[in-house]
Amino acid sequence: MSFLRKLFGLGPAVDMKALVEEGAVIVDVRTKGEFQQGHIKNALNIPVDSISSNLSKLKNKDKTIITCCASGMRSGTAKGILKSKGYENVYNGGAWTSLNRKIA
Repeated sequence: MSFLRKLFGLGPAVDMKALVEEGAVIVDVRTKGEFQQGHIKNALNIPVDSISSNLSKLKNKDKTIITCCASGMRSGTAKGILKSKGYENVYNGGAWTSLNRKIA
């Protein structure tokens, strides 16, 4: 179970609202079409399959990043990619609709 918790970024409860209030960047990793159908205000859309080639949009590796998608699967993958590229403060926010409620 700990493997799955780590893979999906699950662990101790994180106050997503506080992270956003402190300047965290929300990266929605769904496709552009999905993003256009609804998203969190001010979220940055970088589809998970192109995240490695769009790191220039996330210049500051020390900045807190919260990934989100439709269910939490792709955002978990994106978190792993970002962590492997040296981004330290990355959180899997899960489904964007749920994250939106948490930060409202």
